[in-house]
Amino acid sequence: MSLELFNQLEQKVTDTVEALELLKLENEELRRENEQFKQEREEWERRLQGVLSKFESSESA
Repeated sequence: MSLELFNQLEQKVTDTVEALELLKLENEELRRENEQFKQEREEWERRLQGVLSKFESSESA
């Protein structure tokens, strides 16, 4: 294997490792965002259920 081909292979491996590291960081960030969105959705569902309960109690009164 010529030195030039070896250098090209080494660069491709390095680029791939860097890309994987970036993807891992992005994945971690997206997981955190997803968890935050889930918590926000649960809060909205809880609040909506509270409003619906008020309507139901006012209708039955």
